[in-house]
Amino acid sequence: MKLSFTCPKCDSACQIVRPGLNDWQCPNCSTKQILPAAQSHDGGLKCCAYCGNEQLYRKKDFPHWLGMTLLTVACALFFIFAVRYQYAIAWGILLGSAAIDGLLYLYVGDVVVCYRCGAQHRGVPSRTFDPHELAIAERYRQERLRKEQLKSNDAAVTNNQLPASSRS
Repeated sequence: MKLSFTCPKCDSACQIVRPGLNDWQCPNCSTKQILPAAQSHDGGLKCCAYCGNEQLYRKKDFPHWLGMTLLTVACALFFIFAVRYQYAIAWGILLGSAAIDGLLYLYVGDVVVCYRCGAQHRGVPSRTFDPHELAIAERYRQERLRKEQLKSNDAAVTNNQLPASSRS
C-alpha cells in the first residue's frame, strides 16, 4: 500500500510504502511518529495507516482540477459553436466530453482517504468503504478548528497575551 500524507509540523508532502517500518521521520523537519498497524489479517485496511483513525472513505483517484478544466473547456466550446449556429459541432463537443468523462470514471481507480488527517491509501481494496459523508467530514473539520483555536490560545497565554474574547 502506498500512503500519501502531509507532515503535521511543516506541511510537506510525504509518501511511504506500508507495511514497512512502524516509525516515520519527516525528511524536512525531522518530526517523528510511530505508525499504527493498519492492515487486517485478510489484507484489508482497518484504520488509517498514518493516524490510526477508523473512519475512512473512498473517492476516485483523479485530480479534481483536471476534471473541472475539461468541463469548463467543453462548456465554453459548446457556447462558442452554438452562438455561431453550428449546433452539430456544439452538441458533438458536449456529448463527446460526457463520453470521455464516463470512460475516465470507469478507468480511474479509487483511493481510500482518512477523514481526520487526509492521508491517502492506494493499493488497498476500497469497496469496503463508503463514499464521502459530509456530516462526518464536518465533524472532523470542527475538531481541527477547535485544536487550532486551543493552540493559538495556549500560545497567547505563554506570551502573556490574553485572547480578545477573554479580555474584560
